[in-house]
Amino acid sequence: MRLFVGLRLGDAARALAVRIAAELRPKLERGLAARWVPAENLHLTVRFIGHVPDDRAPSVMAAVSPPLDVAPFEIELSGCGRFPPRGAPRVIWIGLTKGLPALTTLHEEFNRRLAPLGFLPENRPYSAHLTLARIKDARAAAARPIDAAFAHIRTGTVAQRVNALTLFESRLSPRGPTYVEVCRVPLDG
Repeated sequence: MRLFVGLRLGDAARALAVRIAAELRPKLERGLAARWVPAENLHLTVRFIGHVPDDRAPSVMAAVSPPLDVAPFEIELSGCGRFPPRGAPRVIWIGLTKGLPALTTLHEEFNRRLAPLGFLPENRPYSAHLTLARIKDARAAAARPIDAAFAHIRTGTVAQRVNALTLFESRLSPRGPTYVEVCRVPLDG
């Protein structure tokens, strides 16, 4: 099974993301092979785990599920961007203007919990963001119309209280992934 720890979006955050995607999509459809994330799959990834053999899944769940010694906190979503910031674009996202230090702390805690099981941290620093679309086979020139579309989007901001995270299983199919809640991980600091 494929697993990741993420933050479920509340209704207001999901509505903001859906609105921004709806504004961007028609501006970017021509010449850009983007796969837009369905509303029901919108989330913030805190720690991607990846493929876990079925016989190892119980130990991963046991490592991830204990309450986190972090106080509940607030995040705020606002602004659009793309990864990478230079060159051929691969991801269109909404950023965070509040809550990044707490999410980074949680990411590092899951790295500590998973390291004894052989799940090593990524080589790049954690960058909390809400993915709106993934882009395939774009050339560097595709960045120009994306950046131009961002200039005309007024995202506004939306806040959300974070009281728990979720361990998700990502079930892949030809229609795209479905995310199934495995367990909730409460913040108990």
